[in-house]
Amino acid sequence: MKTLREIASYPAAIIGVLLIVLLLAISVYAVATIPYAEAIRLWRGGEDVWYNLPKMAAPVWSNNFRAEKLPETIIMSSEDESVEKVYSSSEEIREVEFSFTFDYNYDEFPDEITFFFHTEYEEKKPHVRIQLIKPDGEELRIASMSAADSSSYILSLDTVLFRRLGRVLLPHEAVMAIDPNDENSMAQRGTYTFQIVSSLFETDSDLDAELVVYGGVYGIAGTDHRRRDLMVALLWGTPIALIFGLLAALGTTITTMVIAAIGTWYGGWVDSLIQRVTEINLILPVLPILIMIGTFYSRSIWVMLGVLILLSIFGSGIKSYRAIFLQVKESAYIEAAQAYGASGPRIITRYLIPRIIPTLIPGLVTLIPAFVFIETALNVLGLGDPILPTWGKVISDANMNGALYQELYYWILEPAMLLVITGLAFSLFGFALDRIFNPRLRGM
Repeated sequence: MKTLREIASYPAAIIGVLLIVLLLAISVYAVATIPYAEAIRLWRGGEDVWYNLPKMAAPVWSNNFRAEKLPETIIMSSEDESVEKVYSSSEEIREVEFSFTFDYNYDEFPDEITFFFHTEYEEKKPHVRIQLIKPDGEELRIASMSAADSSSYILSLDTVLFRRLGRVLLPHEAVMAIDPNDENSMAQRGTYTFQIVSSLFETDSDLDAELVVYGGVYGIAGTDHRRRDLMVALLWGTPIALIFGLLAALGTTITTMVIAAIGTWYGGWVDSLIQRVTEINLILPVLPILIMIGTFYSRSIWVMLGVLILLSIFGSGIKSYRAIFLQVKESAYIEAAQAYGASGPRIITRYLIPRIIPTLIPGLVTLIPAFVFIETALNVLGLGDPILPTWGKVISDANMNGALYQELYYWILEPAMLLVITGLAFSLFGFALDRIFNPRLRGM
């Protein structure tokens, strides 16, 4: 309780704790809403998974910083409860009719308008007729065609519609333009209705359709070059980064402390060997070694984690812990323990190590973001685990596709901000713990 009150007395500690709670909340939300297998499937998916999202679309909130708003992406399906399907039949033909009605309040044209059809038939394909009713009441015949299962109709690729609408604007722009014969025309604002009538030539035949009006913005996080929703990587990148950082920090700190305690207590050749190995390890470049392993052996996150822990065990921490242990070793209670016959392992685990834990905890906490940054750096360099959705992957993809040159700043800023929050959270909390456990720092 006393420690908690001391933590609460430091504003920096409170900020650090709140940011850590935020990161943990994001992690819990990611695991609860998107199961691990589903997250992997979505992140590795291509056009078959993300077909109805726009490419490289900015997040919706970015419109708050624009003078001219970009249109949002509109997705509607005949399977939605809000869309009513009406069936009618004659002697040989059944018909199904439904409409997609939406408001469009932007001057900019959408990037594309596409219909995706899902049909059920044995031999005869359903025939589809599409008509558009514009806000001013004008009716446009869009297309008339047969629809196979999993087929699509893309307005911008319809050359017949392009010629019929004047050959000035692309078809998906001309159907929404105030004047389709004016190349500078803006989109007509108001309510649009796409009417779809399908002729079914078999008793059990049926048709469903999905309308996608691809806009310039989508979702909270936006999309990338493969139409993937970046929210998947931002959400799941949080628990992956925290688990990697925590395991690496725990493995490194605890193992380093134990090895330093063993070397200090037994001394002699054991201590000399540990010190020489530490001095050799200190001159080894960690990141280049990890890059070589990722290039020539494996990019698995677990392999990288194990190698990183091995390379970090014999670090400068061994010398710091050794200095503290040498002071503790000369304490009176250590001599008392030896006098009543305590063994070396008992003295190490019961008397030496517990004395260093107060200084161990702050160092462990501040180490977590350092390992998170290393994991991100490996992903940015293209040497991270190819399966996992991580913050580094998002930054790497953004860099490869020239996000900054195309003014797609969100693509880099979103994962970068999460990295800043991670570093700030654990650093503030760790420094506050250091002041609490080290009385000499309290006045600083």
